[in-house]
Amino acid sequence: MELYIKYNIDMMCKVLLQQQLDKFNIDCKVTEPGYVKFKENIPMETYNKLIESLKEFGIEIVDNQKSILVQKIKNAIIEMLYADKGVQSLKISSYLSEKLGESYRTLSQVFSEVTFISIENFIILHKIERVKQLLLTENLSLTEISFMMNYSSVAYLSQQFKNITGVTPTAFQKIMKQKRYTEA
Repeated sequence: MELYIKYNIDMMCKVLLQQQLDKFNIDCKVTEPGYVKFKENIPMETYNKLIESLKEFGIEIVDNQKSILVQKIKNAIIEMLYADKGVQSLKISSYLSEKLGESYRTLSQVFSEVTFISIENFIILHKIERVKQLLLTENLSLTEISFMMNYSSVAYLSQQFKNITGVTPTAFQKIMKQKRYTEA
């Protein structure tokens, strides 16, 4: 028997993080992706145990200002990519500047300095991951996905998809269907 699962990464991370925090009886609230608001200071021993516990799930605590800003940029971009069409159609530079209260130039410089890739390349990589997810889990045409992901055309989406993955979206779907079929 096989199951194909559709999931919400933000929700999974938020629930997992809250479970880990509850395990240590830490009085706090996970308010948005990547952000926890503590009601009071926690003992260093508990903090260290929390860090180790979160590492098991690939979650790490960000504790320097540039890394925190980069994480906020990543969260805002991912939030934008999974949001409704209205938010996705905004210009990314304006959206990030307004949301994070910094000039786009500053955000771009810090992001590149810390991650060694540009914000634009990060967005492209995540858009393609989102497109792959939509191709596998939704019954949408490439035209609908192109519109949903704010691409100027299906051809441009297909070109970008092939540049990143090495195959066209249609070939990707066929490969994944064949893989599912042979594993069954």
